[in-house]
Parts: sequence; C-alpha cells; structure tokens
Amino acid sequence: MNSKTGVITGTVRRWGAQLGQLAAVVAIVLVGKGALAEPFYVPSGSMEPTLLIGDALLASKYPYGYSSASLPIHVAFPETGRVFSATPHRGDVVVFRWPGDRSQVWVKRVIGLPGDRVELTNGIVRINGVDATVKPDGVGKAEDEDGAYETAAKYVETLPGGVSHPIFKLYDNGRLDNTPEVTVPPGHLFVMGDNRDNSSDSRVPVRQGGVGLLPMDNLVGRVDAIVGSWNPGVRKEPLTNWVSGFRIARFFTSVH
Repeated sequence: MNSKTGVITGTVRRWGAQLGQLAAVVAIVLVGKGALAEPFYVPSGSMEPTLLIGDALLASKYPYGYSSASLPIHVAFPETGRVFSATPHRGDVVVFRWPGDRSQVWVKRVIGLPGDRVELTNGIVRINGVDATVKPDGVGKAEDEDGAYETAAKYVETLPGGVSHPIFKLYDNGRLDNTPEVTVPPGHLFVMGDNRDNSSDSRVPVRQGGVGLLPMDNLVGRVDAIVGSWNPGVRKEPLTNWVSGFRIARFFTSVH
C-alpha cells in the first residue's frame, strides 16, 4: 500500500471515530431529555407568582413514568398508556401536553387527584368537602409578555393535605371563582394556575381553550427547579439594557 492510500485510510478512520463519538453524545442527550429531565420555557403569566414569564424550568420525567408525551419532540403516536406510572401528589407543579393540541406543552399545579370531588366557591377551593385555607400575603405584580403589570392581591393557599403555595387574585369576583363540583375520574387530574383570574385550566373545557380534566397520559414531568430567568419586557428597551432583564435571584431555585 502506498503512503498516500495510508493517509487517506487513516483520515477516514479518524473521521469515522469522531462521527461515532458525536453520534454517541447526541444519543446520550436525547435519552437524557426523553427519560430523565427536560428544560421548558414559561411563555405566559398563568402560574404567577410561582413562575414568571421568562423562567426556564427543569422538569423531571421519571416521577410519573413514561408515555408518548414524554418524548422530547411531539410525535403523533396513538395513546398507549404509561409505563412505571405513578400518580402526582396534590400540589405538584407539572408540565403536560395540552389535550387540545398535544404539540403544545403547558404548566399548571395539581389540585385534584383521581376520585377527588373538587369545586370552587367564591374563589375558595374545596376538595372532598374540605376547604383550602387562604391567608393574605400582601400584594404583587401580575406581569404580561410586554412587561406591563397590574397589582394583584397575594395569598398563601394551603390545600387539604398540607401543601402551601402562593396565589394571585386580580379580582374579588372572578369569572371562574364559582364552579360546580366535579369528581375527577380515574386516570385524570384537576389542575389550576396559581394566577387564579388569568389561567385557562381544569375549570375551563378544552373546547373553550382550557384543559378540562387532564388525562395523566398527557403528563411530561414534574417541575422541580428554575434554572434561569429573563424578563422579556426589556425587549422594548435598547439592546444595551437587555442584560438587566436577567433575574439572577431566580437562577437555580426550587419550585414548590
């Protein structure tokens, strides 16, 4: 074999080895996103004050098991149920594929579990005949995508079972403050946004742009942490001011 042929062969082998390493890295990333955790971005204010527009979330996939909804990209597979399935805990913040269009991923808080009877009266959540407790906690700012905001009353809500979290109320008598009692069927969840007057959730049917009773097969994962945050409202300002949009205090914080 002449030296020129040897050089070509060696180069091909090196390229082949590098491509193999690249393919392995890509495979590891895809497996990690599909099986362990995946980042998501918050585009709306429905979960304020817990989650803000511009938060980057890390959702763990293993707590609830896996289904076609767990894939890092939307694939129109027929629903096949879940493997290693587990029921969320009341109060968990979850990401899921919206029943109206499974290519969309939404985030809400689990309020009702399978078999629970859930209703709202004057904005108070009642589960199985027991009212959640709500304590005033000052005021906050409910922001929109352009950085505008309106003042919202802030409360700490404690669900039956003891899980506490903050909520916003924009109005004393919101249009979704009173709902009939519903019984959550097997394999479903009742989910709500923490920004109670600005959330299309299980109080609103899918045909009206809400979630309805969420099938557990649509779950993607549990939100455990905020890994980064940037206020998109600064896009109206000069480019030199955009760095001020980083909310450093929210980086690598847990979600409850």
